[in-house]
Amino acid sequence: MRIRPATLAELPALQAIERAAGEPFRTLGMAAIADDDPPTLDVLAGYQRAGRAWVAADHADHDDRPRAYLLTDVVDAAAHIEQVSVHPSAARRGTGRALIDHLTRTAASEGLTALTLTTFANVPWNAPYYARLGFRTLADAELTDGLREIRREEAAHGLDRWPRVCMRREL
Repeated sequence: MRIRPATLAELPALQAIERAAGEPFRTLGMAAIADDDPPTLDVLAGYQRAGRAWVAADHADHDDRPRAYLLTDVVDAAAHIEQVSVHPSAARRGTGRALIDHLTRTAASEGLTALTLTTFANVPWNAPYYARLGFRTLADAELTDGLREIRREEAAHGLDRWPRVCMRREL
C-alpha cells in the first residue's frame, strides 16, 4: 500500500469505501451505522483541498485505486482523526495502521501534540484496535473543549445509542 493525498476524482471512491466499511456493523446489530450516508462530496472536497485527506492505494492492482482513506482535523493542538475507513478487501493487512502512522509523522512535523479520535467502545475494530495502536481512552475530565463539542455533535447525530469514547495518543 502506498499512502498519498486523495485526489478530487477519487472522492466518489472514498464514499464507496465508507459504505463497504460500514457493512460489518450489521453483524453487531448496528444497522443504523451501516446505513449511515458517507460524507458528501462537498465535505470530502473540503478535506482534499485542505490537504487533510489521504488514501492508501494498492500497487498490486496496477491502477493505484484507494482501498482506504483517512480524514483529519486539528482540534485543540492535536491531529483529530475525523474518519478512517478501510474497504473490507484490504482489512487486517495493516492498512489502517499505515494511514495512522502517516498522520503521526505529518502531525509531528506540524508541531501538534497528539492524535485524538472518537470511536465505539465495544466494536472490536474500533476502541480495542486503537488501544493496540497506543491510544488510551480519555476520562471525561480529560476532554478538551473541542472533543466535548465533537461528542455533542455525535450525540445529536444519534451515535450515542452505543457506548462511545474519546481516545488520545501522545506524539
